[in-house]
Amino acid sequence: MVKSFGTFTKLERAGQLKEIAAAYVFLAADASFVAGALLEVSGGFTSVDEEDRGMANEVDQDGTYPPLDVLKPVAEGIWIVDSGPLHVLGLPLPIRMTVLRLSNGDLWLHSPTRFTEALKAQLEQQGRIAHLIAPAIAHWSFLNDWQKRLPNALTWAAPGLRERKHVQKTGVRIDHVLSDTSPPEWASEMEQVTIRGLGFSEVDFFHRPSRTLIMTDLVQNLETQRLSVGPRIFARLNSVAAPHGRAPLYLRLIVKANKREAARAAIRLVDWHPERVIFSHGRWFDRDGTKALKRSLAWLIG
Repeated sequence: MVKSFGTFTKLERAGQLKEIAAAYVFLAADASFVAGALLEVSGGFTSVDEEDRGMANEVDQDGTYPPLDVLKPVAEGIWIVDSGPLHVLGLPLPIRMTVLRLSNGDLWLHSPTRFTEALKAQLEQQGRIAHLIAPAIAHWSFLNDWQKRLPNALTWAAPGLRERKHVQKTGVRIDHVLSDTSPPEWASEMEQVTIRGLGFSEVDFFHRPSRTLIMTDLVQNLETQRLSVGPRIFARLNSVAAPHGRAPLYLRLIVKANKREAARAAIRLVDWHPERVIFSHGRWFDRDGTKALKRSLAWLIG
């Protein structure tokens, strides 16, 4: 955990004492004459005020989190792979794969992203790639490429995905359908629950040893400084803008069509008390996961 501390700032490292000393001295001093000061001790990210004034926007405006298509450590035996962007309704979406090393050493790939030989080699240094997880109705697009290179890996999919005509036409192989019961392959270390809506399903996973919740679309938290002006406005209107992102409007409507059952499943997510919450689109919750999750799911669980 110490090795990865600070890697998710823009500078990809923790702040050094000499870099934060000025802010520390300012806060310790008698600064009663100063009002409304903003100290950017933020690892390189700019504030919303700076963003809206068009000041010093150095990050790419496609929503992504470079470096892309490489393993990034999160905790012991957990990595993420940032990729994308995908373009949905004109909005560039960063996408993310989560990788777990199971207790038997096998790797478990949640929502596989763009395949590259270099990424496959990185993964195989960590363990045997045994499981490919298509956790939601819309998260299967890259499976074919992974299946061709890893014919012995098992593919697990959200309920309803196998029946979709477009999925059938592509020839994607689905070996097992996920449910609310964890299969023997990972039951000793993970729990899972399905969120269902009108023509929608998403299976979310809780990794008990690390207290990490792994989700897909039910929370989206796009950092607006990473978007150009049009997508930035769209993200705010859809309530998927960080730091208070949640499901986009269309998905909230779909899930509310099955609100009673979906709310029960969402409450189960919160009751797991995750320390961190990783999801597919935007800035994931690397700390205070339960508090942030409650805020993002308030539209469903009240």
